[in-house]
Amino acid sequence: MHCNLINGEWRGGQPAIVNRNPSDLDDVVGEYASASADDMREAVAAARAAFPAWSRTTPQQRADILDAAGNEILARKQELGTLLAREEGKTLPEAIGEVTRAGHIFKFFAGEALRQQGELLDSVRPGVEVLISREPVGVVGLITPWNFPIAIPAWKAAPALAFGNCVVMKPAELVPGSAWALADILHRAGLPAGVFNLVMGSGRVLGPALLDAGIAALSFTGSQATGQRLAADCAVRGIKVQLEMGGKNPLLVADDAQLEQAVECAINGAFHSTGQRCTASSRIIVCHGIHDAFVARLAERTAALRVGHALDSASQIGPVASEPQLAANLDYVGKGQAQGASLLCGGERLQLATRGYYQSPALFAGCTPEMTISREEIFGPVAAVLRADDYEHALQLANDTPFGLAAGICTRSLALATHFRRHAEAGMVMVNLPTAGVDYHVPFGGRKGSSHGPREQGRYAAEFYTTVKTAYLGL
Repeated sequence: MHCNLINGEWRGGQPAIVNRNPSDLDDVVGEYASASADDMREAVAAARAAFPAWSRTTPQQRADILDAAGNEILARKQELGTLLAREEGKTLPEAIGEVTRAGHIFKFFAGEALRQQGELLDSVRPGVEVLISREPVGVVGLITPWNFPIAIPAWKAAPALAFGNCVVMKPAELVPGSAWALADILHRAGLPAGVFNLVMGSGRVLGPALLDAGIAALSFTGSQATGQRLAADCAVRGIKVQLEMGGKNPLLVADDAQLEQAVECAINGAFHSTGQRCTASSRIIVCHGIHDAFVARLAERTAALRVGHALDSASQIGPVASEPQLAANLDYVGKGQAQGASLLCGGERLQLATRGYYQSPALFAGCTPEMTISREEIFGPVAAVLRADDYEHALQLANDTPFGLAAGICTRSLALATHFRRHAEAGMVMVNLPTAGVDYHVPFGGRKGSSHGPREQGRYAAEFYTTVKTAYLGL
């Protein structure tokens, strides 16, 4: 059994989490220990005890450990990518790409550990200088989702450690394997006991224990409902909080868009990674002049996508990650049909050579803004096409959502691209690119109901994982 990592020791726990391959339910990826609330409290206590010494290590010490972890991740990308594909269902090329990203994240933040900056200013008073510096916040709790089982743990843990914090990570119960592999790599890279703790198991048990145990900050990626509850709980306890809670991201296709480029952006954004991305293009808003040609070509391309086992080189789309997620996807397909949308293709459970959670990508046309499939985040391979009268109408539809994570436009007009970039109510904007797919060295996050708190990734990660100190120096 794969154990929890608490205070530098591997600890067992029951019941075992049986990690099954969504491409083949007869394939058991591994068994992973479940932690108790007491285990969580012990992990936080260990992190609190380790913090004074770890926070005072040199930037070079932290950089060396993070760089070593990044190097091992990259050296093992085929092996770790295969593990990720087996437990989450991404196709193998996508899984290897995610592992590669995780390795690069650790190497980037190894550099950031050495690039910490401050300011020295003259006071308005004579003979006084002001020093502004950043310090680690303390023990940081990380709650990570199932859809990016190594990249999201990496982009939370790497900056936390780089800036001198101690970490308690609770990965999604559905995908413990990649998180365990990451914990093992960090442990062997030389982190002192208690600096990084992995606590696996039920969120209902471990979440409250994490908040009550005395953490200084919490970074969460998951559903909007859970994020809102955590925000309220953290406010009561005075815990600094960062939330990423999904999106209902528009891809606007202008009349002057290059047809094949726009279709490729929609296919990639809506259906790659089985649509299980918070940045997925789940609302495709198409201007009247190009609508019919675009929809016809998009339906043709969608129907031709090959769904299959994540490790099969012929597969373009892997399985849905779990039975409940598949059931939710199919329920949304039913709601779309019941509310009058036209199902052009897909939306069915597939029976393939191995028992798995396979679904054909669903494409709806004739959607209206008030339909459920146009409003709610589905988190699966289901896309809704809305017709717009013109660009101004399309922009209004794009912004008509309680979410604000990502937005995209396909156009050959610099004027339209610039206008959309300035007026799209989203934290990230893509021009002639899929809405999904962002770099690790730039800020990630959204507006409205999608995000709360400072941005993740890049040098902007310091805003969450450090606190600012202002010191006055009399000369």
